[in-house]
Amino acid sequence: MSQQEISEPGNAGAGLFEHYRLIAARRTMVLICLFALMCLAFLMDITAGPANLGLLDVLKGIFSPSSLDQRNYVIIWSVRLPDALIALAVGGALSLAGVETQTTLNNPLASPFTLGISAAATLGAAFFIVVAPNVGGFSQTLMLPAFAFSFAMMAAMAILTLSTLHGGSSTTIVLYGIALVFLCEALTAALQYVASAEVIQQIVFWNMGNLTRAGWTEVAVVSAVFALVLPLSLRDVWILTALRGGEDQARSSGLSVNRIRLVVMIRVAILSAVAVCFVGTIGFIGLVGPHIARMLLGEDHRFLVPGACLTGAALLSLASCLSKVLVPGAIVPVYIITAIIGVPVFLVLISWRRKEASWQ
Repeated sequence: MSQQEISEPGNAGAGLFEHYRLIAARRTMVLICLFALMCLAFLMDITAGPANLGLLDVLKGIFSPSSLDQRNYVIIWSVRLPDALIALAVGGALSLAGVETQTTLNNPLASPFTLGISAAATLGAAFFIVVAPNVGGFSQTLMLPAFAFSFAMMAAMAILTLSTLHGGSSTTIVLYGIALVFLCEALTAALQYVASAEVIQQIVFWNMGNLTRAGWTEVAVVSAVFALVLPLSLRDVWILTALRGGEDQARSSGLSVNRIRLVVMIRVAILSAVAVCFVGTIGFIGLVGPHIARMLLGEDHRFLVPGACLTGAALLSLASCLSKVLVPGAIVPVYIITAIIGVPVFLVLISWRRKEASWQ
């Protein structure tokens, strides 16, 4: 055997390693670009608004609050910063929940919105808004998100319980989620039917999503939950990547698919409930964000999970900025903006996936 023949396997291994290194470097660069996009969207968001404050004025006010007068201090520290930060936290949380849901259920349409968790939160908020005038001693600032969170968690636990009783398959979970969406929407409509015009206006306003109602407490709660759940998701990236190969392959590797699905759905329920209970219903972020990240980064969840978080945060931050500048002197509900952005993006992604499938 010649020396060249002996060295060929080693050369092949070195070539594969170099190829993998280049792919990892490219994906790392994509993550850096997504982070830069998120930062740019954040800067645009904190400068958007009716007050004549430019980027330099806002940055100076952030790093030197003592230099601000009372008016500008309130605008920057009580309005713009909490709004911009809650957009990043909620966008990241919903997109993280979306990528885990889509991977675990192996369904591209799965998200907190399509599984009914957001609809249940809306029902909880509507229930409190209608019942609150008849019950004394409750603070709406505290109790409304508490009711929304409770209903969202109950809905998620109901889906998990029913799916476990019937085998816990991904199809079963999605079907229960779709049924839950219709049920919650019907019950919310029933509450609106018996409510006064003023109460209906509050329900509709909450149902459209509104980042401006969040303060520093809400920012801290959502950010803390996101910071606690993200490391758990990153710990399971190899498991999530293995699931993309199919349930049979995952089981043959010794993974308990049903247990993994249960753990992931609990994480998704907590993220979704905390995210929507403060700002209302926000659709498409948890659905579109993971698909954009998957298109850019592939199925390796070491890159996909952080990429989805950055994409979702950037998308909602851009939507928050647009909601403040589209109509002078008014703030458009962010749900409208995310739908306007999300629908065409989603159609483009569907077309792209069909082309990719035809090439293969």
